[in-house]
Amino acid sequence: MTATRTAAIAAIGVAAGLLSGLFGIGGGIILVPAFIAIAKLDPKTAAGTSLLAIVPLAVSGVASYALIGGSVDVVLAAGLAAGSVLGAPLGAKILSIISREQARWAFLVFLVAVAISLVLTVPSRDGVFVPSVGALGAITGLGFVVGIVSGVLGIGGGVIVVPALVLAFGISDLVAKGSSLLMIIATGLSGTIANARLRQFDASTALIAGTAAALTAPIGALGAAWLSPVAANIAFAGLLMVIGATTLRGLLRERRKQRAGGKESN
Repeated sequence: MTATRTAAIAAIGVAAGLLSGLFGIGGGIILVPAFIAIAKLDPKTAAGTSLLAIVPLAVSGVASYALIGGSVDVVLAAGLAAGSVLGAPLGAKILSIISREQARWAFLVFLVAVAISLVLTVPSRDGVFVPSVGALGAITGLGFVVGIVSGVLGIGGGVIVVPALVLAFGISDLVAKGSSLLMIIATGLSGTIANARLRQFDASTALIAGTAAALTAPIGALGAAWLSPVAANIAFAGLLMVIGATTLRGLLRERRKQRAGGKESN
């Protein structure tokens, strides 16, 4: 691995760590396309490498949120993880029925709706998760939906979990982010075990990116605590819109290619 490539991969990790710490996301939405474009990995290897890199990143982020007023709820994260494990296989099955383009258009609509809701919502830093049979069932159900979407789109659940916990459950954005990262540790480990059997990751790339991300995730977590709840919501909405714009550009590019291919065949 050349020094230039190593530096580029480390830079990817730095960016992923900052954003993961700030927003409580796994970083797969950033890592996967960057690994494909910059590290020149094929899509499957990029996805597997991302899951491995996410583990040290998420561990660092969880530790940071735990130190910020104990902003990690283990019971909440466990319920989310249990649901996601059950939902992921169904997501993979759905993916075999519908087209990936249809799934991405649905995801785009979801991102826009959530971004608008975040801007219009005034969250409370005092909101906590109160365990009960009904609440745990709802949280597990949310995890199940996250697992389905992850299986269909190949993304981590933080982009869905954090706004859902804030908007639907009224939980503090800091607790939502810290608990999301704890759930993502389980997701990353289970996915990495499966990929290890298939030898479907690049260990050196994951090590470089994951280490860089682990070093910067605490900075992002401190930034999340420094922002007011309203500013944090607006910043998260901005991230969702950037992801949405990237998704839309990819969809339009694929459509243009399909049309160009159709014209050539004619």
